[in-house]
Amino acid sequence: MTASAMNSNCGGRDHGAIHVERAVIDWTRRIFGFPEGTSGLLTSGTSQSTIIALAAARIHALGRDVRANGLRDAPDHVAYASSGAHSANQKALELLGHGAQAVRRIPATGTNGGMDLAKLRAQLASDRAAGKRPFCVIGTIGSVDTGACDDLDALADLCAQEGLWLHVDGAFGCWARIADHPWRDLARGIERADSLAFDFHKWMYVQYDCGAVLIRHGDAHRAAFAMRPDYLEGQEDGLGGGDPWYCDYGIELSRGFRALRVWSCLRAYGLDRLARKISDNCRQAARMAALVETADELELGAPVVLNVCCFRYAPKDVDAGRQDMLNRQLATRLQLGGEVVFSTTKLGGRTFLRAAIVNHRTRDQDIDRAIAAVREACGALGRQ
Repeated sequence: MTASAMNSNCGGRDHGAIHVERAVIDWTRRIFGFPEGTSGLLTSGTSQSTIIALAAARIHALGRDVRANGLRDAPDHVAYASSGAHSANQKALELLGHGAQAVRRIPATGTNGGMDLAKLRAQLASDRAAGKRPFCVIGTIGSVDTGACDDLDALADLCAQEGLWLHVDGAFGCWARIADHPWRDLARGIERADSLAFDFHKWMYVQYDCGAVLIRHGDAHRAAFAMRPDYLEGQEDGLGGGDPWYCDYGIELSRGFRALRVWSCLRAYGLDRLARKISDNCRQAARMAALVETADELELGAPVVLNVCCFRYAPKDVDAGRQDMLNRQLATRLQLGGEVVFSTTKLGGRTFLRAAIVNHRTRDQDIDRAIAAVREACGALGRQ
């Protein structure tokens, strides 16, 4: 309410709201281990942050002339992401003019569901042999479907060897960095990324909308977006001072005061309390998986890595196609009943219920009640 009443434009100039945003960005820079001089920006969410990060990656690879000339002199640049990477990454490359064909999807492997590095290396070699120009690898920590995580340290090693930009999609999963072990270990290597996109409105419990991007190479970040018409000419002193202006680092000139809600959350609750809640959500997802595995009629879809649990109603005397229909009906029945709300997703072509636990008020008894409600609804569907 305070930010709305102030009606600040955080596109630039020298005023209090800008200094709050700088404080929040500097705090996140230190949390994620990025060096001094790292550039950053608050955004509407990871989707916008991804566009900004990949635009900076392109400038870093191709030079500033791409802003004037477009891609006519560089049509064959490609990026790499896991098969479970968020659609925002493809959408960003489409919006930047590379098209969906510029995304190479690398199969996942291992307990944590990250990219198969051997297949990534093979795809890089194949693309280079075909005259393509790799410029970016997109790592994921906390995939939207299952919470899967890439090995960021290994990706950073590969990118250093291959001369590629490492972007990390950390929409919610990057906050594992402040959680207890073993979840904290999943974020190892995040400090080596060239850019990181993430949200505050998921696992930091801040109201929508509020995301952020950090970019190690501040010169590439500014070169991708800076444009100062005469009416935005800077001053040494007065309201026109206060460089950097955030309009030089992103898509928007008119920007709301998102930083106040983050700053207030941090001041009110403190990092330790937020970290405990994040760890609790991970434990609760593991608890849900354990309950699923004790139920004969339920089937776990994937190992629980962070805070996402996927499972399905899988009666043994029903074929897979009808199981899919029953699970869709089950999700609708539970949603309309109001006891518990699951979304749905597809794993291996089959429909699963999906729980993404990102609420600081969730308790263990809520998890128990949720699975009890599922089993009761399964029984009702089975009797129909």
